[in-house]
Amino acid sequence: MVRKSFSFSLFLALLCVTGRVQLLQAQTPMVQPKMVILWPGGAPGALGNTPVDKPRMYIFLPEKRTTSASVLVIPGGGYHTVVVGSAGFQMADWLNRQGVAAFVLDYRIKPYHYPAETDDGRRTMRLIRAHAAEYGIDPDRIGVWGSSAGGHLASSLGTHCKAAGQPASTDPVDRLSCKPDLMILEYPVISMELPEAHKLSMENFLGPNPDPKLAHEYSNQYQVTPDTPPTFLFATTDDPTVKVENTLDFYRALERNHVHAELHLFDYARHGCGLCGEIPSLRVWPSLLRTWLIQRGYLPKDAPPPPPPGPRWPKWPAGLEGPGMP
Repeated sequence: MVRKSFSFSLFLALLCVTGRVQLLQAQTPMVQPKMVILWPGGAPGALGNTPVDKPRMYIFLPEKRTTSASVLVIPGGGYHTVVVGSAGFQMADWLNRQGVAAFVLDYRIKPYHYPAETDDGRRTMRLIRAHAAEYGIDPDRIGVWGSSAGGHLASSLGTHCKAAGQPASTDPVDRLSCKPDLMILEYPVISMELPEAHKLSMENFLGPNPDPKLAHEYSNQYQVTPDTPPTFLFATTDDPTVKVENTLDFYRALERNHVHAELHLFDYARHGCGLCGEIPSLRVWPSLLRTWLIQRGYLPKDAPPPPPPGPRWPKWPAGLEGPGMP
């Protein structure tokens, strides 16, 4: 009896260790990304000279490319943190495994307000285009993938940026366009007007007393035009954090303007699950995105399969510094 008890205890211990190792492997990025500071000489409106004042992007280049397209990933976090791990690096890894180059933005957050966040997003898109040859990508095939508040910043690039940059600028990077060529919006914040807005994101983005005109201008459903990029949207109908009306209103605006768009709603109550690999009801959504990317010509049909559904990575990688640190 004692021998059986010991064997069972040993089995449980080995199972726990094995599970822990598998979990760590699932949470560890395949590639250590290169980091680029967006403004080496100091960001516009910087409040200091510490890591939180220096917006940056991380570069994920696949070992084997299948396409010249690339994607800028903008994690969410309510404009009070940036979930770089599970909403950034994990998405980049998902794209890399299929041969797609990816970039992850760590942008300034509270106490910074508009226009710091949009400045960071625009600068990143322009830097990617400026170095397209170095990264081996097509400057005219750069998508953006934003989740939650990152979806607001991503949709701001898609609706507020023009095809042309700032031709009068002395900085050649600023002369390039910041407009993405397609958008992936995951349970996005879209509106900056109550009652639809996510109040925390609205106040962190615009400040404690938002200017009504600016709030309307950055309620991005009102900024959609026929030139808005093709868009893929995913959300849950009972999202307890960001109302699904954000997604629905943006989709309706795209449809009215005859923009290619695909919407997937799930009858579920969840926010912030990333690739949602640990949720059986939602884990299918990345495969729907993959199909859409193939249809849009961003992925070849014979691209390697994505990684199997797995647990979310940590929200913030250990040892990392940056503006979005919790």
